[in-house]
Amino acid sequence: MGFLKNLLRSNYRDGETAHGVSSFRGLTEEQLEAHMGIARYGDFTLSDAVRPSYNLDVIPKTGFRHEWYVDHESGARIPVLMGSITREKLFDSFLSLLDPLGPCVDVVLETSHDKSGGQHTDLYREQIDLPVLQSILYDYEDLLIDDGCCGISVLNPRTPMEVQLDEHKLLFVYGHNNSDYEQILISHVVRCSENLRFITEAEHVHSSSDEYQQKFDQLCYQLGIDR
Repeated sequence: MGFLKNLLRSNYRDGETAHGVSSFRGLTEEQLEAHMGIARYGDFTLSDAVRPSYNLDVIPKTGFRHEWYVDHESGARIPVLMGSITREKLFDSFLSLLDPLGPCVDVVLETSHDKSGGQHTDLYREQIDLPVLQSILYDYEDLLIDDGCCGISVLNPRTPMEVQLDEHKLLFVYGHNNSDYEQILISHVVRCSENLRFITEAEHVHSSSDEYQQKFDQLCYQLGIDR
């Protein structure tokens, strides 16, 4: 089996293509390997979790924009801050966004290991002290930042507010009272840009490994989550 098929079948997953034809189609192994080796675009550094399309439909940049989440059952509209942050600042920015949630939070781990077709599993842990959670997460920074099959959400259902670091390593803040979170992003030199496009809005590929899957299982154990 060629390198491209090996890559996409095992360690990488396809994102959506704009016109049904992958920009990776027809590439040589050398071209693909060179593209996957590029992590820096201008002043933005990608984590190992994801790479953009070969034709660079979207060039990753640091910034955030305002969106809306619409609950299709109730019709409720919830404001969302959606951010893309260079690797050097991503983990610290994520931890800082957790502070306003309060002293006790719920955690949801998202995994698409051994899944296909965009499927994933959500694993829940209710009521954990925020300082304890942050201490545990420090030990799994590489997993949370570099595993393209792992995401995490931290929420306070009593507020309600939710902060998510998804498997594309984009940040989301869900909730009506998000002005404090916006200021935290700005304090990390993440500026508002309503025209900003994200890597998810074009074809992209995810990266993971058996090692990260094992670390994910370890994180579940540390958080007291049954798999």
